[in-house]
Amino acid sequence: MSTTELGLSNDVAQGPSGAAVSVLVEFNVPARMRDGVVLRADVYRPTGDGRWPTLVVRTPYDKGAITENAWNGISPTEAAQRGFIVVVQDVRGRHASDGVWEPLRHEGRDGADTVAWAAELPGSSGRVGMIGGSYCGNTQLLAALEQPSALKAITPLMTWSDPCNGLVARGGAVELANATSWPLFAGFDWLSRIGLTDGEEAERADALISDIDRLAEDGYWGLPVNELPVLRRHAPPPFVELAAVNEIEATQHMRIAGSHERIEVPSLFTTGWFDSSGQGTLDNYMAMRSIGRETRLIVGPWSHVDFMNMVGERDFGIMSMRDAAAYPHGGWNEEVLAFLRHHLVDDAPAGDVAPVQLFVMGRNEWRNEESWPLERARMEQWNLHSDGGLSTVAPVSDESPSELVYDPADPVPTYGGHNNISPFPRGPIDQAPIEARSDVLVFTSEALEEDLEVTGRIRVRLNVQSSAPSTDWVARLCDVEPDGRSINLSDGIVRIDRGADERREIEIDLWSTSNVFLAGHRLRVQITNSCFPRWDRNLNTGNQCDARFVTAQQRLYHDAARPSYIELPVVPS
Repeated sequence: MSTTELGLSNDVAQGPSGAAVSVLVEFNVPARMRDGVVLRADVYRPTGDGRWPTLVVRTPYDKGAITENAWNGISPTEAAQRGFIVVVQDVRGRHASDGVWEPLRHEGRDGADTVAWAAELPGSSGRVGMIGGSYCGNTQLLAALEQPSALKAITPLMTWSDPCNGLVARGGAVELANATSWPLFAGFDWLSRIGLTDGEEAERADALISDIDRLAEDGYWGLPVNELPVLRRHAPPPFVELAAVNEIEATQHMRIAGSHERIEVPSLFTTGWFDSSGQGTLDNYMAMRSIGRETRLIVGPWSHVDFMNMVGERDFGIMSMRDAAAYPHGGWNEEVLAFLRHHLVDDAPAGDVAPVQLFVMGRNEWRNEESWPLERARMEQWNLHSDGGLSTVAPVSDESPSELVYDPADPVPTYGGHNNISPFPRGPIDQAPIEARSDVLVFTSEALEEDLEVTGRIRVRLNVQSSAPSTDWVARLCDVEPDGRSINLSDGIVRIDRGADERREIEIDLWSTSNVFLAGHRLRVQITNSCFPRWDRNLNTGNQCDARFVTAQQRLYHDAARPSYIELPVVPS
């Protein structure tokens, strides 16, 4: 364990009294868990006397990188300047910490033990809050489920609720790219810990680098999916085996859904409209609010990794930037720290901040709300028509079905949206290359005469039939600009495991958005059968454990007796 003092300039180094302070950093401070395993943390503390509120972030990504990586949004040094002790800990089995790496399987008890330990650190006030996002956000929720007495507030950033709805699966399909790339990228530190010789580790690391570099052209394409060859070659610890991504019991160790009543502390949730954990964050907020817990919500136009004004191909303006001073309350990180201070320090003001802050795309402005979803939103049914139209007019009886062919050997590529996988673009992207394909159906409205705001959860209901016993259906909502650019907003997938060759009605959850379709713009719905490699390819055979696949003839009905439509939560102007 070593100690370093960081001398900081007076213009930024402000303690709670406004006096200039320095920050003392202790590296690799050990904390013993209840089973004897030692985890290590870097502890940032203001110098001088004080009973400081304490923040904890628990990460699998190397605690030493937190100071250089702005993803979590809060620098431990800057938080210490503002009068917090900040504990940045490597989770069990990662980097400086002992133990075996088993993703998310120990974060509840280890989190609770760490909170109790942090509350007893010299100089701590005994009141602890937690920060961090994605995996680090889930560690907060899992720790809160254990109800450690010293924990007083959490601020999960971009994390899930149900892992089967966005982390490892979605609508019955496998979140292939996420469930594959994440354990592979995490595999380098794991390789260094499994007893290999230097030569063996170097050889294995070289092979891993090569396979990661070739995921898009090779690794994701491996079959069968349930025994994906690239994962079998390297065998890094996964979130869950791909064959079990839709099993409740197999994913219980990382599930928050259904357990929110055990979380008793105030919470502030943050996400983005293109975040791969976006709906999960909204679901966490709604669950906490429904049981009467103190909770807040911030939703920007961001993806899982993009927080500037440019997200995908859209410029949302400098007011949209998460970490800019132009943000309504002086910066997102300032707002999070103010929320934590209010709950960790006696008499600290709550501030005049709305329970829900939403960024409304299209108009590109922040708006305060009292709750989510918006009570004033009204559902409108926009019908798909045989001529490619999209309108509120009811379909007629003689509308013929639309048809397309889905070939698993040539799936529709992932192109924008709620993904965070390289080298595929993410966020709002002109869909022209996708809509030019013969295996993508497009339904477009007339140009709007006035603005139309859609804010809330979106669902598509389709009457469909396939020549195959099993297939997938994908739907996507787009905003078509006057120049013809079709910008994706939200999408979803449903897998029909069996009986797809019989006509049936299905529902596809497109998650949530907030967008004003401006006058002169058009609404568009895409219907297709794949989005690869974000989601795994349905092989159309009913057996995803096999490498064999067949081409499917697909039919979409949209007549009076068998309508297909999108349900839009329209907000009156």
